[in-house]
Amino acid sequence: MTETAALMPRRREVHPDPYYPDYKTSLTRSPSLPLLSMESTPSEETGPRFGHNMLGALDNNLISNYTQGKALAVGERIRVHGRVLDETGRAVPHTLVEVWQANAGGRYRHIKDTYFAPLDPNFGGCGRTITDDNGYYEFMTIRPGAYPWPNRANDWRPMHIHFSIFGHAFGQRLISQMYFQGDPLIDLCPIAATVRDRSQLDRLVAPLDMQNSRGMDYLAYKFDIVLRGRRQTMFENKPEGM
Repeated sequence: MTETAALMPRRREVHPDPYYPDYKTSLTRSPSLPLLSMESTPSEETGPRFGHNMLGALDNNLISNYTQGKALAVGERIRVHGRVLDETGRAVPHTLVEVWQANAGGRYRHIKDTYFAPLDPNFGGCGRTITDDNGYYEFMTIRPGAYPWPNRANDWRPMHIHFSIFGHAFGQRLISQMYFQGDPLIDLCPIAATVRDRSQLDRLVAPLDMQNSRGMDYLAYKFDIVLRGRRQTMFENKPEGM
């Protein structure tokens, strides 16, 4: 029980399908035997913890953090912001939120990314921040480009940003993706299609937020993250939420 409501049980019917033939690598990665629920250990529940004093002043600004402000990344400037909430709508403060993404051309700064799009010498593609007392977070970044991936003959990933949410210890980590309102590739993506419940998929789509955009500067997108409950955000490693 929480202070205001009962704990919401897991809803298996809205979980992504681990075995989805159109998502080619799921054929080898999906489990073939029943899952086992293992008890967590004290080390998973209590530590190690992230040191809040390790954050840098530019860590949540992907436009300039790779060069420490000496040069700016190329691309459309955007602001991504929102709140981390629990199942009853209460703020989850002082939580580590990390993001990583492709650059404006759709390429990651990773040795195994061989897409033809050029690397931006001023863009690393990673950021982090801590939610405030009201569970609020924000990032300045550039809109990531779509990119092809070797699944079927002509599959493209929609524009997206990866999110990682930490609890009180590194063992309490949830991972998800944020898509952008109006992107036609969402409906064509085999990875997004594993989320069969459309209302769940829609919760991964950040709406355009003109109220918090800045003229002649950037557009804003609002992405609230809900842990557990009926309005939970879908997570790749724990779809039921924290």
